[in-house]
Amino acid sequence: MDASTTSIGSAELESVLPGGDPALHAGKIGVLLINLGTPEGTDKASMRRYLKEFLSDRRVIEWPRAYWYPILYGIVLNVRPKRSGALYDKIWNREENESPLRTITRAQGEKLRASLKAHDAILVDWAMRYGKPSIAEVAERMIAQGCDRILLFPLYPQYSAATTATVNDKFFEILMSRRFQPAIRIVPPYYDDLAYIEALAQSIEKHLATLAFRPEVLIASYHGIPKSYSEKGDPYRDHCLATTTALRQRLGLGEKQLITTFQSRFGPEEWLKPYTDETVEQLARGGTQSIAVFNPGFAADCLETLQEIAMEAAETFRHAGGDNFSHIPCLNDSEEGMRMLDTLVRRELSGWI
Repeated sequence: MDASTTSIGSAELESVLPGGDPALHAGKIGVLLINLGTPEGTDKASMRRYLKEFLSDRRVIEWPRAYWYPILYGIVLNVRPKRSGALYDKIWNREENESPLRTITRAQGEKLRASLKAHDAILVDWAMRYGKPSIAEVAERMIAQGCDRILLFPLYPQYSAATTATVNDKFFEILMSRRFQPAIRIVPPYYDDLAYIEALAQSIEKHLATLAFRPEVLIASYHGIPKSYSEKGDPYRDHCLATTTALRQRLGLGEKQLITTFQSRFGPEEWLKPYTDETVEQLARGGTQSIAVFNPGFAADCLETLQEIAMEAAETFRHAGGDNFSHIPCLNDSEEGMRMLDTLVRRELSGWI
């Protein structure tokens, strides 16, 4: 055959494509921000629904199902929803009737959309791994709007199978049922990226400048994972330590001035140490009077930062003899945080825009 018999025009090509929806070939680019998740309300039913989805994830709880499910359905989902609901109620955004995590993630999506508005082909949206809006509904909407390329952005600076990997799993699980699949890119972990470290450093410096005291110790408190996960090869611990090291260098602090701890342990297993709650208490009992705690592993303030740190850790510190305690907010949708997100997104979109 010669070229004249094998070449067909775009209109003819579209007519022979299976599924034939022109919207699928419009060439738009989706940018999808994804955070952990949030319950729809603080009531027992909403909390049970959220916790069931979260704690049924094999990436989060790796125990055999025959061992874990009787505990989950027999104990955890009967006891924890009420307790967790009471904790969420302390930080709930009553004006919007939603968790702070949802409020902040939406704001991040809106501000990123505004910063990329010069690119007409780019659609920015956000989703939650657990709860709503779900990854499935947002991904399907992006594809329906004509996105044949999607940049997936798991909002976890430090990689863990229990966070980043489960986001990726869920997204590709959705694609498995589709005949048309868009091209996918994933923003890599950014635990030591200069844009991230600079944003954190500026945020810390700005906050410290507002305090009436000077912290003797800065604590970088990361969400923990079971020690066994790390021993199996999860790089999370190393990523956290790398973040702290980079921040020490940027802020000019020593190892005793800026320390790493891990929080939010759950269940009987040993988790990554040192534990945040124990460290805060030990510092106070050892004579330290002033500390500040920040959460570099969280892209947005949530239950674990606003309640567990800003409330519980503060109370523990003062009860043990400490005096001055301050929680430094996450990057959230701050100027520093948005500049960092914009930098990472534009970098990963290189070649697409």
